[in-house]
Amino acid sequence: MAETGRKRPWLAAVLAFLYPGLGHVYLREWLRAVLWFGLVYSTTALLIDGNAMAPLQNGFTLDNLLAAAQNVPLEASVAVLAITALNMVDAYWMATRGNVTTEVLEGTKCPNCGKELDDDIEFCHWCTTELDQYRTEADAEAEQ
Repeated sequence: MAETGRKRPWLAAVLAFLYPGLGHVYLREWLRAVLWFGLVYSTTALLIDGNAMAPLQNGFTLDNLLAAAQNVPLEASVAVLAITALNMVDAYWMATRGNVTTEVLEGTKCPNCGKELDDDIEFCHWCTTELDQYRTEADAEAEQ
């Protein structure tokens, strides 16, 4: 079967590291992406004084960037680091969960135990879950 909806969890996490919310854009989780973007923006706007970026008014040189970075309060750095870490975990988790859901809808994994299914039988031979109800739900979602 085709793997149409699979995403790479590590790519989502790396994109989330580059900028919080970017991993969710990759996953097409638009609301979460906007919320993470907004959280980072509001955190930096609230915790970093406008004067901290004054050295950048003279140009974007390495010395000016280092001077501006030294002006950023420790609380702001810790807050942005925590938001970035949580965002990376969320992007990785969302990608992994989306892949499992795709595998269930494609009929390659059991929706109950998550183990591989045999296409010839109508139940999971690992946990004996009947698959008729899940396959009819997947067919109904595919029609929409």
